[in-house]
Amino acid sequence: MRFLCNLINKYLAMSDQYIVPAQTRIGHVHLKVSDIEKSLEFYRDLLGFKVMAVYGTQAAFISAGGYHHHIGLNTWHSKGLPPAPVNGVGLYHTAILYPTRKDLAVIFDRIRRVCYPITGASDHGVSQAIYLNDPDGNGVELYWDRPMDQWPQKPDGSLEMFTAALDLEDLLKEVEN
Repeated sequence: MRFLCNLINKYLAMSDQYIVPAQTRIGHVHLKVSDIEKSLEFYRDLLGFKVMAVYGTQAAFISAGGYHHHIGLNTWHSKGLPPAPVNGVGLYHTAILYPTRKDLAVIFDRIRRVCYPITGASDHGVSQAIYLNDPDGNGVELYWDRPMDQWPQKPDGSLEMFTAALDLEDLLKEVEN
């Protein structure tokens, strides 16, 4: 009987055209790190997140704008361990959305001035992004979305996303303005 019930439920779930509500957002991400203080030096001291709570050497919760936390950092299963292998499953990167292109330029200028290495800089048509890794090798994307009415579209109306080199000199002009 249980088998039949599971089969019916699976069929009903697969045939149901559920669509997540448009207002749904990704609330926060938890990252496994090897050292809380080393991670706070990156996320707090370099990127400027505010520490909302710290639980010794096991966890820290950081935020932009006073939210309880956008990023959780924890050592529950990773204290002192090396980074995860690049060629394996897992999170590719955490994307941090900046409200304006100037804000993206300001954080890029800050990263550049302290000589923190970036791993890439791309224009995706819909957004512009700077890529780097945190001290544990977790990928981080810092990006700004163009207004939706500026997103490139194909003739059929679908998005025309691409990856092109981001003009970093042009981005830095935003800091001067």
